[in-house]
Amino acid sequence: MSEPLPGMGLFGPHTPVEPRPSSVVILYRRAHAGVEVFWVKRERALTFAGGFQAFPGGKLDADDHDVPVQGAQGEEAALRSAAARELFEEAGVLVAEGARALSPQVLEEGRAALLAGTVKWSEWLVRHTLSLRAEDLKPAGRWVTPPAIPVRFDTRFYLVELPQGAAASIIPGELTEGAWIRPEDGLSRWSDGTALLHPPAQHALQVLSEFTDESDARAKLCTPPYCPGYVAQRIEFQRGVRVVALETPTLPPATHTNAYVLGTGDLLIVDPGSSDVKQYAKLLSLVSGLKAEGARPVAVVLTHHHGDHVGGAFAVKERLGIPLWCHARTADRLDFPVERLLEDGEVLNLDGSMPQRWHVLHTPGHARGHLCLVDSRSKSAIVGDMVASVGSIVIDPPEGNMVDYLEQLKRLRDWPITTLYPAHGSPVPDGPGKLNEYLRHRAQREALILDAVPATGATLAEVVATAYADTPPLLHPVAERSALASLEKLVAEGRVREESFTWFRVGGVGG
Repeated sequence: MSEPLPGMGLFGPHTPVEPRPSSVVILYRRAHAGVEVFWVKRERALTFAGGFQAFPGGKLDADDHDVPVQGAQGEEAALRSAAARELFEEAGVLVAEGARALSPQVLEEGRAALLAGTVKWSEWLVRHTLSLRAEDLKPAGRWVTPPAIPVRFDTRFYLVELPQGAAASIIPGELTEGAWIRPEDGLSRWSDGTALLHPPAQHALQVLSEFTDESDARAKLCTPPYCPGYVAQRIEFQRGVRVVALETPTLPPATHTNAYVLGTGDLLIVDPGSSDVKQYAKLLSLVSGLKAEGARPVAVVLTHHHGDHVGGAFAVKERLGIPLWCHARTADRLDFPVERLLEDGEVLNLDGSMPQRWHVLHTPGHARGHLCLVDSRSKSAIVGDMVASVGSIVIDPPEGNMVDYLEQLKRLRDWPITTLYPAHGSPVPDGPGKLNEYLRHRAQREALILDAVPATGATLAEVVATAYADTPPLLHPVAERSALASLEKLVAEGRVREESFTWFRVGGVGG
């Protein structure tokens, strides 16, 4: 993933997708001197929030509009219907008038039928003489997914106290875990990076960790800070790892490059990649707010030199009056000064309420000066363009080198690391799994490329036409770059030879 290759032209401005209406339930119960909440972990392979901790919820279904709700009309009724349905499907808790008269077997069978899609929610409620009441699902905020995310929701949150006699549980599938937890314990896991949270879940835990009564909690849940227009302006997936997605001219389907602000006192600003002042102003605004709270920007750090990673670097460092740090092979590709050259093995110490130590790893392959940063405490890694959760990574010779790239993928996997924070797309909670996926994909693609090289010879375009038959022709110029990197690797291994820009299979007829 990088800026468009020469000859590909510029891509138009990003048009955010329309958010889909959805509902989420914050289920709580009284415990000890406070409350416990029921949180779930989403399956890692899910497109949206895979591997994150969350609360039961999901998108509005057409059938939700056919469910009457006492005390609500129109969309408000449908959203409460969706909330009640999702709570029943995902946590097994039915919030409906008449629910206590149903046997555990009826509840279990109904839940299974709804999940299997063999019965409609509206029909099942009528069949068992159940009705929904707005007062049982109390509004607890509204959040809209930021425009940079390719899957977006306009989500209404509802606060529900566990009904008497009810029990919460999950059925494995889209959810892999479900448990009652004290909000303060959930925040501790968020702080140490063992539980990733989106801003609504983080805010809910913070509010409920100070629970006094339901009305006070609802008031605080409905008025989150830094959330104009219901869109979070502070996104901190784990404590001290904040992301600001900046619109950049990147290869589709990516439309943004993530800038990261690391630290709880001292701050590192990683990859301010947009040259558009309207974009990097968002980053400066976040840093300004953190400075007002006592934080201190220390430096701008670049993972590598590609334009979608350095576009705003000079402007940001000048505005903040801080130095720029990067690898020597990045520095010699920039047209502005660098104050410090980072080397493999260095540790960047950040003081603060929760000190951080970021290990510097030189990870060439995508770019000769590419760096990753690994947190010594959580083992989370800022990985630049080593992997992406949106789109793919281009290895473009001579800057890119496939042998180096594969070696560094293995090195990261074996570090060990946990969550990957890529430059493009959302965090990847299962870092080793993603790195192994990349290694398998590259091996499979290399095999296709080798098969596409006959003993009689083939041009690069001919190799790509065969080996990348699953790729739209529009992207073949991009595919050619990574194919060339694989061919160079095969030449170095003696399995292919090159002559006059034609490649020949060695030791077999091929093709």
